[in-house]
Amino acid sequence: MKRVVVLYGGKSGEHEVSRISSASIVKHLDPRQFDCVLVGVQKTGEWTLQPPGLAAEVRAGRNPIPIGDGQKVMASPGAGLFVESQGRVEALPCDVVFPVLHGTFGEDGTIQGLLEVAGLPYVGASVMGSALGMDKDRAKSLWAAAGIPVLPWITARRRDLAEAPFASLCARVGAELGWPAFVKPVCAGSSVGASKAKDALGLRAALDQALEWDERAIIETYCHAREIECSVLGNSGKGGNDLVAFEPGEVIPNHEFYDYEAKYIDPDGARLDIPARIDPQVAERVRKIAIAAHEELEISGLSRVDFFIARDTGRLYLNELNTMPGFTSISMYPKMCEAGGLPYPDLLSRLIALALERHAERSGLRFSY
Repeated sequence: MKRVVVLYGGKSGEHEVSRISSASIVKHLDPRQFDCVLVGVQKTGEWTLQPPGLAAEVRAGRNPIPIGDGQKVMASPGAGLFVESQGRVEALPCDVVFPVLHGTFGEDGTIQGLLEVAGLPYVGASVMGSALGMDKDRAKSLWAAAGIPVLPWITARRRDLAEAPFASLCARVGAELGWPAFVKPVCAGSSVGASKAKDALGLRAALDQALEWDERAIIETYCHAREIECSVLGNSGKGGNDLVAFEPGEVIPNHEFYDYEAKYIDPDGARLDIPARIDPQVAERVRKIAIAAHEELEISGLSRVDFFIARDTGRLYLNELNTMPGFTSISMYPKMCEAGGLPYPDLLSRLIALALERHAERSGLRFSY
């Protein structure tokens, strides 16, 4: 039996989402294959070991998972995980870490770097893949260079706004992108800090909001579009046959756009259609581009790749890629996999197998000369 440390919570604006996602994962992990250990990450960033009976409570229906004070957990370079107990430090056995952490300090490569240094296998994208997937500006640049269709954008930095006249940025947005424009933090997820700017006055407010969450904001051409998503499973670098892109689904929001409230708070915030009601040829193109986007960023394990289909022209655009998408009971990633014939428990088993496979390959590399 493999010992899986589920790392959840986190120091980001998506802390609460992580606690809901992790509850679904714990509930669906096959107890015949996996012994589940819960490590909560406080909003301060501190790791704490949760009581062993909590996993059973979650399987019985408790959701979201709470984070108690507990014993402190630490990752040690080259030596794995340790727990502080009554003034002593003891090893915390672990076969693989499932970092169910969304957003900053979870999907941006920081936690992945810590786990790499500790010598631990972990589910999901590598340090580089996580960092690129989180960075909308860098990801779009790579995709555009690879010929993948993306919406035009401008990146605004906090320091630039302090040094240059705001009117010049407004003029550039009007000339290159047009109004309205869509504004979001470069490195954030779940639509945190995202909003639509209808004019220059709205742009100022939208940038102020986005730059609370990151030092850079991305300004895109606003696209009145259908929102299509595609689940990808597999490790990059082995050729397209090793990657699976499932039948796309469509998000039909009841809000102005698919914002944080529609995703996680309002039970009627959106309708999910799986499969998406799109032409089979368009669906196949979505799947091919999803795999290409996954490979271009060298993603491991999983990604949910999001698209726009413009309502006026029918053109398809790649929006963004999520390296640790939501795993709640209403999240699109597991639902699309399940609709494609991969039940939730089997999906989790496959993700853990992919993590162990990648770790074994990396362990075979030379690290000294």
